[in-house]
Amino acid sequence: MRKSLITALVFVLTAVLLVGLFFFAVNQGSIQVTFAELLRGLFVDYDPNVAAIYDLRFPRILIAMLGGAALAVAGALFQAVLRNPVADPSIIGISSGAALASVLVVGLFPLLYFSSPLFAIGGGLITFAIVYSLSYQGGLAPMRVILVGIAVNAVMVGLGEGIGVLMSGGASMGGGVSFTGSLAMLTWNDVRLLAYYVTPALLAAALLSGRCNLLGLEDDTVRSLGVNVTLLRVMVSFVAVTLVSLASAVMGVIAFLGLIVPHLARLLVGSDNRVLLPYCALGGAFLMLLADTAGRLIAHPFEINAGILMAIVGGPLFIMLLRSRSNFYG
Repeated sequence: MRKSLITALVFVLTAVLLVGLFFFAVNQGSIQVTFAELLRGLFVDYDPNVAAIYDLRFPRILIAMLGGAALAVAGALFQAVLRNPVADPSIIGISSGAALASVLVVGLFPLLYFSSPLFAIGGGLITFAIVYSLSYQGGLAPMRVILVGIAVNAVMVGLGEGIGVLMSGGASMGGGVSFTGSLAMLTWNDVRLLAYYVTPALLAAALLSGRCNLLGLEDDTVRSLGVNVTLLRVMVSFVAVTLVSLASAVMGVIAFLGLIVPHLARLLVGSDNRVLLPYCALGGAFLMLLADTAGRLIAHPFEINAGILMAIVGGPLFIMLLRSRSNFYG
């Protein structure tokens, strides 16, 4: 009973912090309005300052929240499927494979922009299949998965950056095909694109959350319960790849968010995926929005991409996790 109460309080506190951060982020920039002016401009009278905020800041804030939720949930699912506590979509190359597919589709077929998430899912699935097949040698050793994933990720990032520069005539490509995790210049079209695909994927993850607890058991034990463990792994993997591919198609590659949030979530709400996954969605939205807002403020009037900040914070944490589990990884 006490544990349930603490978990509920953690959820409520995180939700309150997220709402507070949302309104703080809305009012950070060259244009600032009071809370009353914001509400009046949104729902009562036209206000040019509020209109500018609505068109420029609201999309990137909502994308940060949706994309952060998707990446955090995907990270928790990958850690369950691979039985690897440091599995992260960016480390094992899924994010860069999906972003590469987006670069190709948007560059070669601009009219297919609104279908680019579907191609990104294909790119993510192919990358995951490559990492899985190259890592599997009678089992999935955690360190082997990491090393193969790092190599595949390096290849995908190199291809994506090179193709992006060639397609743009020597200039870096903007929008959702960035490999540096930038949320600048995103629009309401990007919000609709992400929301349309991410929402059902998050619902699918929630439906599978109870089954994800079984993946921590030995395969023979799961089979004895009448569960097709292979089919379950395929289903969870597909949802995880879908989530990270959708986020990467719009935001670009965001490193380590799928690693940081699940670990913090386990400390706060435990390891039961029925509770862990919803909290990862909430925590991922908060951390991604925090990184984007901090990037806008640290070097104002210039911006530091959210992906860069996440890499700076996540890299040392990744090293700490490896050192703390040295016996497990050999």
